[in-house]
Amino acid sequence: MAQIKVTLVKSTIGQVASVKGTVAALGLKKIRSFKVIDDSPAVQGMIAKVKHLVKVENV
Repeated sequence: MAQIKVTLVKSTIGQVASVKGTVAALGLKKIRSFKVIDDSPAVQGMIAKVKHLVKVENV
């Protein structure tokens, strides 16, 4: 299965609770933290919700 690297590039300060929860569910805590995640439709939906805060790369 394909994997993607998701990096938090902007702070969640001032965001609504659902966006903060989505970032936490992706496993991101601090700015410049990253996770390598298996690509799936569920993960793509989470990334679409927080696309203004994260950077996504193929691994």
